[in-house]
Amino acid sequence: MIPEKLPIARIGKTVGLRGDLRLNLLSDFPEQFKKGATFMSDRGDLTVSSFNAERGTIRFEGIDNIDDAKRLTNAYLYTTKEATEEACKLNEGEYFWYQIIGLEVDDNGNLLGKVEEIERLAGTDYLLVKTDPALVEDGFAKSFLVPYVERYIDRVDLQEGKVFTTGAKVILEAS
Repeated sequence: MIPEKLPIARIGKTVGLRGDLRLNLLSDFPEQFKKGATFMSDRGDLTVSSFNAERGTIRFEGIDNIDDAKRLTNAYLYTTKEATEEACKLNEGEYFWYQIIGLEVDDNGNLLGKVEEIERLAGTDYLLVKTDPALVEDGFAKSFLVPYVERYIDRVDLQEGKVFTTGAKVILEAS
């Protein structure tokens, strides 16, 4: 079985002449880009030779000139769920996005739908909720966004498969 690939970064333009590249993070865990870490990409596996978080640049083993680096521009870096969980430690009450996607959204006992995706807008994460079909039949929007902030998110229960919210139904009604 092929492991599920999680996109964690997109490689940007070249920086300088020695093969450095911009790294556009799609992850909250820059610490996983340490020297020697290997990631899958659509251009083959790539092993980090150096990463500068302050400058947002990365260099890969075997890529030591601008021409080789240019071939990697716009490629995505991927990892697996297992590698992510091993490399990135979460605090109590924190979750990986892939753990939340697919959970039901329960607003004070009302099933509103399922989390279809998570989007980051202006530094805030939003749950893109696909509205429950029964609510769509009642005239509600097919999908809506719920900010992943304390005001709306009460708790996440992975065992129950739910995100418990307060006020998300008001957002749906206004959508």
